[in-house]
Amino acid sequence: MEKPQFDDIFMELAVNLAKRSHCIKRHVGAVLTKETRIISIGYNGPPAGTHNCDEEFPGKGCGLDSKGSCMLAIHAEQNAIMYAVKNNASVENSTLYVTLSPCLSCARIIFSMGIKKVIYLNSYAEYKGLDRDEGLDFLEKFGVEVEKYRGNLENVTHMI
Repeated sequence: MEKPQFDDIFMELAVNLAKRSHCIKRHVGAVLTKETRIISIGYNGPPAGTHNCDEEFPGKGCGLDSKGSCMLAIHAEQNAIMYAVKNNASVENSTLYVTLSPCLSCARIIFSMGIKKVIYLNSYAEYKGLDRDEGLDFLEKFGVEVEKYRGNLENVTHMI
């Protein structure tokens, strides 16, 4: 049996974490790593201690803010980064695996925290119907390595 590449392992974990999301609109997962070790994980959803959107607002989800985004959602990347920092783990020079490329807001946080590389599965721009991925453009402009995942996810059967 051929051993899986770490990129495949980490992206598959991100896909499986996305399945934990309580968001009605989109499930996103993230894995933050250094070399071959996992620092932190995250998925999108409301802040801990509030409520789960799929339970509180079944079928429609939480309300939208003035920009059309979920009012309660913390993005998967934000959750992974915040959990790492809350637990005194350094995220500097780490790699972030995420199932949806970072939005511009998340890209600013990723850059500011010193994350060196982002590997993403799907395009945020395509999901939102935008002309370009502003978050990826920002990261590339300021020296963060960005890579579309092109590996092999053998065990993934369905992703929302």
